[in-house]
Amino acid sequence: MNPKKVTAPSVKAMKSKDRIAMITAYDYPSAKAADAAGADVILVGDSLGMVVLGHGSTLPVTMDEMLHHARAVGRVRKEALLVADLPWLSYHLGARDAIFNAARFVREAGADAVKLEGGAKRLEVVRALVDAEIPVMGHLGLTPQSVLAMGGYKVQGRGRDQADVLAADARALAEAGVFSIVLEGVPAGLAARITSEIPVPTIGIGAGKGCDGQVLVVHDLLGMLEGPVPKFVRRYADLHGAATDAIKRWAEDVRKRAFPGPAETYD
Repeated sequence: MNPKKVTAPSVKAMKSKDRIAMITAYDYPSAKAADAAGADVILVGDSLGMVVLGHGSTLPVTMDEMLHHARAVGRVRKEALLVADLPWLSYHLGARDAIFNAARFVREAGADAVKLEGGAKRLEVVRALVDAEIPVMGHLGLTPQSVLAMGGYKVQGRGRDQADVLAADARALAEAGVFSIVLEGVPAGLAARITSEIPVPTIGIGAGKGCDGQVLVVHDLLGMLEGPVPKFVRRYADLHGAATDAIKRWAEDVRKRAFPGPAETYD
């Protein structure tokens, strides 16, 4: 269990000292469980577009949808650092839009920081957010908002040239003032290299053990959805199976007139 109220500076200070446990959460019950379990960071990720809203990618997710879920998480989170994803096109048009949208997360949802995707092309926006006193988490490698440009969800940085670009992007983001960087879908060796080269923590997802921390989508970790999961996921529960079984048994009791019984009935 973490000391009370994790902050962006305290996460940055965990570099090479303590492993950072970050988990996504999109609503009151999942955030309450994550906070009670001692997660260091709760990320309201735009992955909610896929695991909560049923879209095929993160691209359809809007600021209003992100704020709706961030507010729910903000109401219950007590100790963990609350980071909100800036969705596609909320920061791509320049620093002014980025500051306005990031400030909405802070003001309306109680977020402690925001996360955005991309390297060198995002430096102006990162610097502007940091100048506005809004902590920023970077995100490199397989960046889901770039799925169209990448041609799908593919591991990034396998070639030497691409690996060097990602490493340079990580160094540039650190110099611009991010307090941590998510590395997604990159070879373990490259993730370890980047981790050793930059002064801020790396948080991996599909990036091996060499990062300073790890993040998983809560629906993947808890087995809340059926079907295959990415290679990097380890399921710690099968809530989809448990929920399906429970609902099936309840429906059978309803049809047999076994529910409600005396214990569930008012006199």
